[in-house]
Amino acid sequence: MVEPDVKGIKPKSFPRKSLPKEYYIPYLSNLSKERRPNGIRGLFPLELLPNMLSLLAGKPAPQTFPITSFSFTVRSPESSVSNHVPDIPVSVSGPALDEALQYSATRGIPSLVGWVEGLQERFHGRNPKGEGWSCAIGSGSQDLLYKAFHSLLNPGDSIFVEAPVYSGVLPILQSLHADMIEIPTDAQGARSSDLRKMLENWPSGKPIPRVMYTVPYGCNPTGTTASLDRRLEVLELARKYDFLIMEDDPYFYLYYGEAERPASYFHLEAQDWSEPVGRVLRFDSFSKILSAGLRLGFVCGPEPIIDAIIMHTSSANLQVSSTSQAIGFALLNTLGYDGFERHTQGVSQYYRERRDVFEKAMRHHFGSGLAEWATPEAGMFVWFKLKLSASEGSPEGDSNALIAQRAVAKGVLAIPGTSFFPNGRTSAYVRASFSTIAPEHVDEALRRLAEVVREYNEEQWA
Repeated sequence: MVEPDVKGIKPKSFPRKSLPKEYYIPYLSNLSKERRPNGIRGLFPLELLPNMLSLLAGKPAPQTFPITSFSFTVRSPESSVSNHVPDIPVSVSGPALDEALQYSATRGIPSLVGWVEGLQERFHGRNPKGEGWSCAIGSGSQDLLYKAFHSLLNPGDSIFVEAPVYSGVLPILQSLHADMIEIPTDAQGARSSDLRKMLENWPSGKPIPRVMYTVPYGCNPTGTTASLDRRLEVLELARKYDFLIMEDDPYFYLYYGEAERPASYFHLEAQDWSEPVGRVLRFDSFSKILSAGLRLGFVCGPEPIIDAIIMHTSSANLQVSSTSQAIGFALLNTLGYDGFERHTQGVSQYYRERRDVFEKAMRHHFGSGLAEWATPEAGMFVWFKLKLSASEGSPEGDSNALIAQRAVAKGVLAIPGTSFFPNGRTSAYVRASFSTIAPEHVDEALRRLAEVVREYNEEQWA
C-alpha cells in the first residue's frame, strides 16, 4: 500500500486504471437493474445542440414566471478575521435565472456539477476525466443515501455498518430488511482489526456484504475521526474481499483536530497506482457549511452507481430544486475555491470553540466519575457514557429511560444511545450536540443532566 501525501494534492497524468463498468453489475440491486431511463429527460441534453429547434419537453414558458431576479448577500470569508469586512452582494438573473426557474438535468445543473467536481479535485486529488467517476446533486446527502442504498441492496442483503451508526440510515436499512453486520468503534473510528477477523472467519457459503457504510470524520454520533492507519486497512480489506465503501462525509470540512486532517477514502483509493480506482462512493453535504434549508448534497463515485442513483431520482422526484441549485452555485461561484476553503476553516474554528466550551463544562460536572468520553476532533457532537447503576436487564444502565423521564422533567434534552444501534439495544451512552445551544447555557444544561445522573444512582444504591 502506498502511503498518501495529503499535502499539495496534485493528480497524476491521465488516463489511469479504473474498474470496468461491468464490474458493478453484481453490486446493483434488482430494482436498480429494472429501472429504465425517462424517455423525455434522456433527450434534454440534445436541446443544447447548435441550431436545435425543440418541440420536446412540456416545460412551462419562462415568460409566465413572476420572479425576475434573486438577490442576497453573502458573509465574506474574511469576516472571521475582521469585523469590518462588508458582505458580498450576489444576484441570479438572465440565463442563470432561466435555469433556476425551469426544469433541469436530473444529475444537477451543469454549473454546480462542474463546481463540485472541481472541489473533489482540489481536496481529494481526483480528476473526473479518466478515472471512471462522476457526480450527482441531491436534496441533501440523506436523499442520496436513500437512493444509493436502494440502488445497491436487495431486501434481506447484508451490509457492514459502524456501531454505533448514524441513526438516519437505520429506517432505510430496516425497511430493506438489511442484515446489518456491526463493526465496533473506538476513539480511532471503526476497528479495522475486528473487521479483518470477521472477514477471515466468514462462514463459507454465506455471501460477504457488498457494501460498508462509514462516517469517517466527526462521526455522528461518536464525534470520532478514523485514523489514517484504520482507513488504509479498511481499504485494503475492501480490495481483498471485494466490497464497496460508502463514505458519508458531512463533517469533512468541520475537522478541527490537532493533527493534520487524514486523507479521505476517496483520496486514498487513488494513491496506489498498482490498484484500480472505483471502490469508494463518497457523499458530501452543504447542509453543515452553507445552509441546511437549501437541501443540497452531492455524491461522487463509479459512473454505473451514479447513473443508478440518477435513474432513481428521475423516477422519484425528477430532479433537485433548480432554484436551490442556482442559489448554491451563485454563492459558491462568488466565494471561489479559495474563499470556500477560508469559509469552511472559519466554520471549523467556530465548532472547535463550541466544543471547548462544552468539554470544559463536561469536565466540571461529569469529570468526577459520572461519565467518560473521547474528545471529538470534528463535527458537532460529544458521545459520552454515563456511569449509571446497573438495572434489571441492563448491567451498564439505560440512558433511554433516564432521558425520556428524568432529564425531560429537569428541563434538559439529549439523545439516548439506543437510537444509534441497529438492534436498539439498551445503552448507557448519550449523544449531545453543542452546535446551537448558546455557550452561556451549556454549563446549566450539563449541571441539570449531572444532577439527574446523581439522583438516579442514589436511588439505586438506597
